[in-house]
Amino acid sequence: MKSILCRTLKTTSAAAMAAGLLAAGAAAASAHVHVDPDDTAAGGYTHLTFNVPNESDTAKTNKLEVALPADAPFNSVSVKPVEGWTARVITGALPKPVTINGATVTKAPRSIVWTADAEHQIGPHEYQAFSISVGVLPDAGTTVTLPATQSYTDGTVVKWDQEAVEGQEEPEHPAPSFVTTAEDAGAAGHHAAATPSATVAPAAASASNDGGSTAGWFGLGAGLIGLGAGATALARTRPAKG
Repeated sequence: MKSILCRTLKTTSAAAMAAGLLAAGAAAASAHVHVDPDDTAAGGYTHLTFNVPNESDTAKTNKLEVALPADAPFNSVSVKPVEGWTARVITGALPKPVTINGATVTKAPRSIVWTADAEHQIGPHEYQAFSISVGVLPDAGTTVTLPATQSYTDGTVVKWDQEAVEGQEEPEHPAPSFVTTAEDAGAAGHHAAATPSATVAPAAASASNDGGSTAGWFGLGAGLIGLGAGATALARTRPAKG
């Protein structure tokens, strides 16, 4: 009986330890600053949500900085407010000029910095979500990398900027990233519908010109008929010559 109890306790302890290791592994795997886009279609706009866990047991996260792409810069960036956090979108010169829709761009939003007040810092075993709206997204198949820098109240700084390589083990501090997909069919249809609408006015003007020409012919005919009727009446009213 005693041996059975000992084996049961050992089995229970081993199971608990395994479960703990699995939980720790899952926590370690998920304890990354990562980005979740709500749309990845090229040529469109999207909302990006950065989930930021606090990995310290003693310090709090009080600052987050996200770098924005320079090779395919966003032309629009807006930030969703987070209570107790101040956000700044920093615009600066690009490393080299970029051509977007035929225009040469030399400056663009380069980064976003969130800073917390003392009451809203991210504590141990907590996380915070930061959302932005950006566009337009680059061509399909482009990896959009958004390196992040996480700062703690004890002075620790963690850079999430390591590139993940397909087929290799994930790095310790991978940079948040996502891959763009083909342009959304709905967006393509919207653009296609918008193009003819720009030609409605010229088409209407052309129709009006056609209608005006037709009315002119009717008016000319009516005038000729009226002229003929007037000449006939004039002839009837003239006295006959002896």
